[in-house]
Amino acid sequence: MAQTSNVLTDDGTASRLDRALLWLEARLNLLGGATILALVVLAVVHVVGRKLFNAPVYGYVDWIQQFMVVFAFFGLSYCQREGGHIRMDILVMRMKGRVLWLAEWLSTLFMLILTIGLIYGAWQHFDRSFDLSRPLWSRDSSIDIALPLWPAKLIVPVSFGILTLRLIIQLIIYSRALVTGQERPAGVPLPEDPMAIAAREAETVSGREGGQ
Repeated sequence: MAQTSNVLTDDGTASRLDRALLWLEARLNLLGGATILALVVLAVVHVVGRKLFNAPVYGYVDWIQQFMVVFAFFGLSYCQREGGHIRMDILVMRMKGRVLWLAEWLSTLFMLILTIGLIYGAWQHFDRSFDLSRPLWSRDSSIDIALPLWPAKLIVPVSFGILTLRLIIQLIIYSRALVTGQERPAGVPLPEDPMAIAAREAETVSGREGGQ
């Protein structure tokens, strides 16, 4: 199997926490991918049913709106772990040592503060929709077939909560690297130049292990 991640691992506590959280992140990311596939199949069934049999999928738009949240948010933390979010790579690649880890520490701290604020807002949005005394525990529903909206709204703060755990782990690792001057800490995505990224992706496509 090809190596697709540049995140190193070791026997340290932080790396073990990284791998434990990765177990959850990878499965949620897989669920997001499976949801995309399911929505593609649903779209095909909807179009074929409408064109050939005049029988479109009942509540098609409502189902799409509900499940878009799954693949939009469940992959957030996994993407952060792999360094897949938008970054200033041209600038980061020019940094080395403690300067690099300080920049990573500051950006991670800023993202953590922002994410905690988003959790608060997203939870309030969910709380306004959820009510145990109502049918289907919902105060609001979709327009067409009245699907309860609180499950989709709950996914958002839960996903941000997992992302918060990931950011805390990375912040600890960057703090240690900043203090010790470690060049290649485990548990965080390491900067790579475009040639290394292209080579790694080519190995992934070809199915060969790096260096073999």
